[in-house]
Amino acid sequence: MKKKSSEKRRHVVAWANKAEWDQVLEYLYSKDSALQRFALKRISAWRGRYANSTPVAVDCTADLVRCQVLDRSGQLDGEDLVLLYGAGLVRFVNLITERQQGRTARPLRRLAGNLNIPEWVVDLRHDMTHRKLPTLKWCRKGCKVVLEWLQQEYWSRQLGGGPNEDWESESDEEVDLKRQGDELMARQKEMEAYKNARELLISFEKEQYQAFDRLPEDKGKTLWPAPFADMSWLLGEIKQFALQSGHLLIDVLLEDGFLVPTAEQLETLGCSASDNASASQPRLAQAFLRFWLPLLKMLNSPPFIHLLLEKLFVELKLLAKEQNTHRAFYVSAWISEIIVCNSNKFEYHFETKGQKKARMKDRVFVNRIQLRWQHLLSACLDAPCVSTPHLLQLILDDMEHPLPLETRQRLLQLCSIYTQGVHSESDTAPRRKQQPIYTLESLHEKLQHLRHLSHPWHSAAEAKRSESSQEYKWADVQAEKARLLRGSPWQLCHDKVLWKNYPLGKVPGQSDDPSRLMVENYSTMTIFDQPVELESNTAHNVPGVLAPVRTADGLLWNHSDVNMLKSGLQLF
Repeated sequence: MKKKSSEKRRHVVAWANKAEWDQVLEYLYSKDSALQRFALKRISAWRGRYANSTPVAVDCTADLVRCQVLDRSGQLDGEDLVLLYGAGLVRFVNLITERQQGRTARPLRRLAGNLNIPEWVVDLRHDMTHRKLPTLKWCRKGCKVVLEWLQQEYWSRQLGGGPNEDWESESDEEVDLKRQGDELMARQKEMEAYKNARELLISFEKEQYQAFDRLPEDKGKTLWPAPFADMSWLLGEIKQFALQSGHLLIDVLLEDGFLVPTAEQLETLGCSASDNASASQPRLAQAFLRFWLPLLKMLNSPPFIHLLLEKLFVELKLLAKEQNTHRAFYVSAWISEIIVCNSNKFEYHFETKGQKKARMKDRVFVNRIQLRWQHLLSACLDAPCVSTPHLLQLILDDMEHPLPLETRQRLLQLCSIYTQGVHSESDTAPRRKQQPIYTLESLHEKLQHLRHLSHPWHSAAEAKRSESSQEYKWADVQAEKARLLRGSPWQLCHDKVLWKNYPLGKVPGQSDDPSRLMVENYSTMTIFDQPVELESNTAHNVPGVLAPVRTADGLLWNHSDVNMLKSGLQLF
């Protein structure tokens, strides 16, 4: 016998009836501590009846309500209350999101977002377990929000309920105020994280400057001390912060005073403009690179390198619209440094161990990383600047699956054409040898430049002779044309006229009247007056027309021949 489909599923519960359930729910969310204690005792009885199968929401609600009761009693100080609230919040986040986890671990923020749990509650749980304990104010706020979530998502949906009337009747103004409060708290936490990142990086810089001051003056640029034991704790804090907020840490690193040094910092490190390469091929000064190597080597990981390159190219694209050559130089130099670290050139395969050790000493990372080449190529082309051809060449040379040679050459030539407007005039002379030939004028200019380099003592005389010879040839050509047109109604035009603006058959100043093309003096000739070569056997006839009869008096056409000629004419 089959059961009816409409029959409801039944299960055993710990409460006696609906009245007991409603009473416990009302007492739990009451402001009276005595009523809340009574509700907690009833839940303790339910736990005894449930054994190990007590609903997770009931356990979490009882834990957080107990925290509020102890908080109002005044028996515990602030630190004890923070630990008590922290245990309840950590237990809530872990138990609620545990059932959402599959075989592969997923981030708690994503799981909490699927359950409509505010993200800052998850961040509060992370602070409890991994970082500095939050303040008591934040713990009380988190407890209140979590209890409201439990009331809406669990308690109000039991016994055929759905959300209760009080929860459903929440006005739009209250919803907007709550949303604005959540956004404000999120911004506050972001500002706190930003300040924390700056403090960590400034502390690192202070430690490095102190270590730099201990070096002898004659070895300040060539040697750098190993990180002190006191710095290991600081580097560990920065690494832990990078795991939590890597985007924010890189944004702070790219600010002026960190990876982009100020003039005072360069002067302190003994770096000058002469230590750097040209703007088209930027390179970091050795002392400045070694200043940041301990931090970058500690943060070295494929995700961090990918994110750093992405942020650097985004910053370079923004700088393309600004006139900040100093900042653009160091952003490009860091991009070049990272790509060169990943380079796997053929000549490296035959170096000795000593040569390899010296080369790897100033590298951010040693092992090759599988970079996102197509993404880097697009990002490089989207950020045109004076160093773009150099960065593009590095990317094309180091790609895992290189593009065809012709494609690479065209990309480099187009990039050179597109970025030539940003080059300064003083920078064009040293790079004239490397400029690709893409116009006829460039070819003539390069040939003249090569002749000048090979024979500098008579290049001026040759240039004068070539100019004078070209003038003589041009004069001869013009004289020959004038001689051929002598006695003709046509004349040679010496004016500078753009003939491409006039259609074939028209001259400047000509009207649309066809009679303007007639010459003043002309003679007529009948067909019988035309000379005829009787000896010629090749007659040029119109197709389909018979050849006229030749007589001693001339050519004779009959009426039918004239009609056939008329029919064969075509008008344009």
